[in-house]
Formats: sequence, C-alpha cells, structure tokens
Amino acid sequence: MLNFCTLFDSYYLDKGIALYRSIEKVSDCFRLYIFCFDDRSYDVLCQMQLKNAIIIHHHIFETPELLVIKSQRSKAEYCWTCTPVVIEYVLEHYEVESCTYLDSDLYFYYTPQVLFDEIKEVGADVVIVEHRFKNNRYGRQLEKRNGKYCVQFNYFNQSENSKKVLKWWKNKCFEWCYDIPEPERMGDQKYLNTWTRDFKGVYELQNLGGGVAPWNLEQYTLSAVLDNQIILETSEGAQFPIVFYHFQNIRYLPGHRVNIKSQTKNRALKYAVYVPYLKEIERIRTMLEEVYGFSYKSQGVVRSSNRIVGFLQKYFASFKIQSFSDIIELDALNKYKAEKW
Repeated sequence: MLNFCTLFDSYYLDKGIALYRSIEKVSDCFRLYIFCFDDRSYDVLCQMQLKNAIIIHHHIFETPELLVIKSQRSKAEYCWTCTPVVIEYVLEHYEVESCTYLDSDLYFYYTPQVLFDEIKEVGADVVIVEHRFKNNRYGRQLEKRNGKYCVQFNYFNQSENSKKVLKWWKNKCFEWCYDIPEPERMGDQKYLNTWTRDFKGVYELQNLGGGVAPWNLEQYTLSAVLDNQIILETSEGAQFPIVFYHFQNIRYLPGHRVNIKSQTKNRALKYAVYVPYLKEIERIRTMLEEVYGFSYKSQGVVRSSNRIVGFLQKYFASFKIQSFSDIIELDALNKYKAEKW
C-alpha cells in the first residue's frame, strides 16, 4: 500500500481531484489522505466518496498555536507551514509504514512504484527531490532563491530518525515560513538544503521521472508518447518516462485562456505534457459545476503576506508571457496536438 497525503482548499479542488484520479490510473493499491483547508472542499470531497481517499478537515489538526500562525500568514504561507504537520498527523494517527507528501498540482503519468522501489533499495528514512535547475547562470539564481530541493514529493517513514527530521522541519516552519527569499530561508523549502548534511538516512531521489516541472522541462526533448506514457530524453541520450509532473504556476486568463508558463519553446513537448492535464482539469471543472454548483472564475493567485508583492502576484503575474505558444485556448484544446518529433 502506497500512502500519500496532500493539502488544499477549494481554489485548488480541481487540481487535487486531478491528482487523485491520476494516481488511480497508474496504481492499484494506494491511499491519499486529503487535508481540506476550507469547508467547501471538504463537503464536495466527502460527497464524492473517493474509494482510495481519506478526507480530513483542517479543524482536526489545527492547534491554538497553528491558529495564531494562521492569522499572521497568507493562505499559501500557512499551507506551506502545515506541510510537515499533515505528514506527522498521518504517521501518528494511521497504521502506515510511511507517508509521502504530494503537492496538489502534481499529476502522475506513470506508476510511482518505481520511485518506492528506489527508496526501498537504498533503505532511506526520508526522501527529498532536487529542483534540477539548469546548470547555467539563471538556474543557479533560481536555486539561490528557492533552494536546491522542491517540497513536492517528500517521503517519511515511521523510524525515529525520520521523525527527528520531521519535527525539526515543523519547528522551523512554525518559527518562520514566508514567501520571502532570504539567504537561508524561503517558505518551507530552503530548510531542506542542509538535511543530507545534518541528518542520517536522508536520500535524494535519482529517478529523473520524479520531479519533471516547468523549471527543468527545457532540459529534455520529447522521445515518444506511448499509451499515455510520456518518454523524455536528456541531452546525453538517456530516456525515461515522466512519473509525475509538477504543474506549478499555471495561470488562467480572461477569455477562457490559460498561460501554462511551461518555460520551454518546444511546442511538441509542452503540448504532450500540458494538453492532457488541461483536458482533465476542464472535465473536473465541468463536473464540479454541474453536480455541485461549484464554478471557477479567473482570479489572481496571492502567495505572499507582503501587500505589495501580493498585489503584483494577483494582478500581473498571470500576464507574464515567455512564449506565445504558452497561451492555450481552453475551448479549443483538441486543436493543440503534439507535433511530430
């Protein structure tokens, strides 16, 4: 049994359901513990009766200390603060050998069992995933700002060593967790930079298919698409299937368009990865509206508790365009087909 946890509110409900469905397509034996950060997402998910999900309301784990922190941070910053909290909750309240945190905007194209086979082989207690930024000046700037590792797929088992790391991380996030880049801190993420040095049993996932994302996509080319499996190739010629892709930073625009912000100009690659996901999101949004009266409207995403930064994120970030082929018309998704590679 593979045990995962994730967290989100109703704004990310469509993405959270897409995450669940993607795991369901590639894994026969799993459990996804979903921590709902508002009543609306909780009510909808309970009504959906997802076979392999456990739905948990935020009131269940929120302590007085957490509620004070909640009043001082943005929604995103509070969610980041709670990442180690929800992992710890699953390990302490359910009979599981391990729990792996997943960001709600992940989507699985291939069985995650290959990742857990790697983890078992090395005997890791904790697993972290590198951003795998490009090794150039811009990539080094991104790593300096965001950290070497991405909080997206984080494995913890029931060992005392694992719990020691998790407790340290939780205490650090309670102390400080903001969308402000500092030399040693950035959200919940830069804290991971020192784990392989300061703790035992911490392992960096090596499978390139675990952690493909906009910030590293341009390093690969599209080799093939076989039965919904997307095979990528490195510049050295090594091929691998995408296990999961991190659909971070997708921004909806007026006129039923979306800016996918893929950070690659390779049209075949971006459409092979993004179009199936966008189709799934549109199906889920249609279901949510028709069955539950839940509709999405284009709105800016605010991550920072800083008012000026938050204003820029809400009203301007969506319109930052690096490639015009990143703008996709949602009413015409079927016309976006991967070019011959």
